[in-house]
Amino acid sequence: MIRAAVLKIILLASLLCGLMLPPAQAEVRILASPGGEVGPFLDLFERVRDSGQRVVIDGPCLSACTLVLSLVPGERICVTRRAILGFHAARSVDRRGRMHVEPEASELVMEAYPVAVQGWIRRHGGLTSRLLLLRGRELTAIYRACR
Repeated sequence: MIRAAVLKIILLASLLCGLMLPPAQAEVRILASPGGEVGPFLDLFERVRDSGQRVVIDGPCLSACTLVLSLVPGERICVTRRAILGFHAARSVDRRGRMHVEPEASELVMEAYPVAVQGWIRRHGGLTSRLLLLRGRELTAIYRACR
């Protein structure tokens, strides 16, 4: 059990390190993030917001990764043609490993997203256990394309 927890921490740390470029680049490039626990993403994106760095979404940014939209000002976010944002309801895992949707947490997350993102999510059925993918023209209608 402890070994699994240590491996999970190492995997998450590797993922978070893979999200960032060296500070000299003055940008964070998200190449592929499957998401994960919310806490580390909140910490990372608060640091990015406070640093003034720009965020380039250049691949899948799923689940907890989409919290970047809530924390970093939209004018500092751009998307490439490979960008995909994936949204679903907040979930928790019980001691038996079963997942449960958390409606109150989902509502808090939804309220934190920018209005345009909230509208898109609502038009596509809201936050449920199903993964909603925002990409292509619909995405560039909300966030500017990177140059």
